[in-house]
Amino acid sequence: MPNPLIRLGFEIPFDQIEAAHVEPAVEELLARSQAAIDAIAASDEPRSYANTLGALEDATEQLERAMTVVDHLESVATTDALRDAYNVTRPKVSAFWSELAMNDGLYRAVRALSETDEAAALPPTEKRFLDKTLDDFRRHGAELDPGDKAKLRAIEVELTKLTTEFSQHVLDETNAFELIITDESKLAGLPDSAKEAAAENARAKNVGGWRFTLQAPSMIPLLTYLDDSSIREHVWRAYNTRAVSGERDNRPIIGNILELRRAKAELLGYDDFSDLVTEDRMAKNGARAQAFVDDLRARTRKAFGRENEQLQAYRTEIEGSGASALAPWDVAYYSEKQRQAKYDFNEEELRPYFPLDRVLSGLFATAQALYEIEIVERDAAAWDPEVKSYAIQDPTGTMIAAFYVDLFPRENKRGGAWMNSLISVGYDEEQPRPHLGLFCANVNPPVGGKPALLTHREVETLFHEFGHLLHHCFSRVSVRSLAGTNVAWDFVELPSQIMENWCWERSGLDLFAAHYETGERIPDTLYQKMVRARTYRAANAQMRQLGFAATDLALHRDYQPDRDGDVMTYALGILKTHSPTELPGDYAMLAGFGHVFAHPVGYASGYYSYKWAEVLDADAFTRFKKEGITNPEVGRAFRATILSKGNSEEAEKLYQDFMGRGPELDPLLERAGLL
Repeated sequence: MPNPLIRLGFEIPFDQIEAAHVEPAVEELLARSQAAIDAIAASDEPRSYANTLGALEDATEQLERAMTVVDHLESVATTDALRDAYNVTRPKVSAFWSELAMNDGLYRAVRALSETDEAAALPPTEKRFLDKTLDDFRRHGAELDPGDKAKLRAIEVELTKLTTEFSQHVLDETNAFELIITDESKLAGLPDSAKEAAAENARAKNVGGWRFTLQAPSMIPLLTYLDDSSIREHVWRAYNTRAVSGERDNRPIIGNILELRRAKAELLGYDDFSDLVTEDRMAKNGARAQAFVDDLRARTRKAFGRENEQLQAYRTEIEGSGASALAPWDVAYYSEKQRQAKYDFNEEELRPYFPLDRVLSGLFATAQALYEIEIVERDAAAWDPEVKSYAIQDPTGTMIAAFYVDLFPRENKRGGAWMNSLISVGYDEEQPRPHLGLFCANVNPPVGGKPALLTHREVETLFHEFGHLLHHCFSRVSVRSLAGTNVAWDFVELPSQIMENWCWERSGLDLFAAHYETGERIPDTLYQKMVRARTYRAANAQMRQLGFAATDLALHRDYQPDRDGDVMTYALGILKTHSPTELPGDYAMLAGFGHVFAHPVGYASGYYSYKWAEVLDADAFTRFKKEGITNPEVGRAFRATILSKGNSEEAEKLYQDFMGRGPELDPLLERAGLL
């Protein structure tokens, strides 16, 4: 049988791909790509776009496609054999990309192209690709001497190994924890939905009672509602001390990753890693990203302190003068009680109105209303029986993209939520080809014979990831490397975060929110409670994100182990200033901080991007609010100026094209009740 990874077409045969295919496929595709690149570099033909940059795009496409699929399967359907194959091949692929970025012959070929008359007359997107390619060569070491190139190659390979190891440690540590409770009285306060899920989880493991894990659908209700503070503490500590002992200790890995990133930045002539990372983003340098975080913190701190004083006062009010100071595992619990008391609002009241099938239908209906498309289910091989696939069709019935949806937690699947662009294509108006993508989450599965009933936050998460997917699927950029979500990292969250707004608007919710038994819409009284409670402890939510961003930037801009000592202690010092309570000395959130340490770059020096993009999304949504949140005219404008443009123009230009001006900060502060 031929190896299914060797030449992947649009329909990916997930049901045929096995761990044994990975190493031979990657070896062959690496060899093919290298041969094609060598041919480009060695060619003595006059330089043209087609035989240089066009050929380079073609040279790596199948390798990129195969590794995207392998990366994906390792995230959603991992096995020991697949993990072993992945760990063998990933460093080889990392080394290939490092070599390509420092290939003297290829660099000379691209520079020679840049000096031709054809280059001067290239269309804007192709000219941008040429300019960015030259800049990427420089930023990845093409102008280093041979000795420094060898050092950089070694750094890239080691970063790939370490960040993969970090990610796998977090997954294994998460899966290693379980809490079995057999005394139902200890579940006091827990909603019936969470109890049913825990009971079903226990039955699936052939144990009695109720089983809890560190997966978000299991852990979050427990920390939010369970009356027993000792159990809350146990679970909170387990989650926040993952991967800090034994064979899965991530602490030395963090130190090594930071040192390698620092060395990489120095080799390339940057003051620190944050300047290297942010140079081609909207922030442009680490200092501007830091100033942004500092400014938002200053605007938030007063309300942050007030919220925390009020929460402690609320606990004292209900428990008397002997009430203890709030501990970290108390915050969600007392916050929920205070919110219910203040707004007469319990998030669990909303859950019956968010059955998963209706949420997905409403998500699709929102996109269909805005962007004049149709989304239909399709047959396609997948990696798990619960995964579904859909097609996006234009008004003529032509498929412009397809995607997969994988929503429930499994032990062979990593936590969190994400979008992935499996196949991205350069747009050709004469012969348009569809894109292929997916989005994943880990939401509450069906329990007790009921459909999967989501929390409002889970609904927001699905809208968020679908926003990323639309950014990928609507791309009409002629150059594949500039298509879809291949944009400045602090701009990429705009299309995703803006979608969350439809989960708060009455007309948006009415597209899908209906009681799973009666079909009743969310009662207006409940909706008004939900809206009033939206800004509850908004300063705390903002400070939490700013704490992660500040820690990330400090580690990559300022931290020096010889001066600052243990990295965990250093990070704790920053996180404490953004925490509503005292944090214990063994708090080890950093050891599970996958955004920053589970990828050679990822969100490293870029976690600020979430807040940066939130400023953009709050501001951009004001146009939808003004002109109609399902107004197809506004949808067409957003699709034309942002979603379809990829990285074909500067992010600032795209934003101005949609809004007619630059972004403003006040809409975010107003939405959060902090203005």
